[in-house]
Amino acid sequence: MSKRTFRTAVTIGVSLDGFIARPDGDIEWLTSRGEEAGDTGYTDFIAGIDTLAMGRNTYEKVLTFGFWPYEGKRVVVLSTTLATDDARITVYRSLDELLAGLTAAGAKNVYVDGGRMVQTFLREGLLDELTVTTAPVLIGSGIPLFGELDGRDVELTLQSAKALGAGFTQATYTL
Repeated sequence: MSKRTFRTAVTIGVSLDGFIARPDGDIEWLTSRGEEAGDTGYTDFIAGIDTLAMGRNTYEKVLTFGFWPYEGKRVVVLSTTLATDDARITVYRSLDELLAGLTAAGAKNVYVDGGRMVQTFLREGLLDELTVTTAPVLIGSGIPLFGELDGRDVELTLQSAKALGAGFTQATYTL
């Protein structure tokens, strides 16, 4: 693949035991505590993003919010099965197609969202920055943030770490 013309970043909430959602996709354990964390930097982060890349599960979760949080942003969804006429998104069927589409669209700063998308971008060496906000809660099981890495380590460089309100912590790494 040719050199990417865009930067990729993740900002995501996780339980202390490493889960981004319960097994059924529920994130109430995070949203019910979120305001207590205070300023997580999300507003500034999203202001610098022109494109969101997510998988089908994340897209379907966003649809349950009752509002579209990405007005004015390009949103792309990677899915081999999603059938929709939602004009707010572009669906790509493969990672190569998605990457080519981002380049063709002139994407500059891409927010990679959703567990499987984050895992895919990590595994493929396509992630530039990772911000993890950890909630002070153990949920025991669920959808993990990190998955198999094909037997190789992914080196991270800590850029910042801070304590937020109500026991939340946040760490930002570059890859």
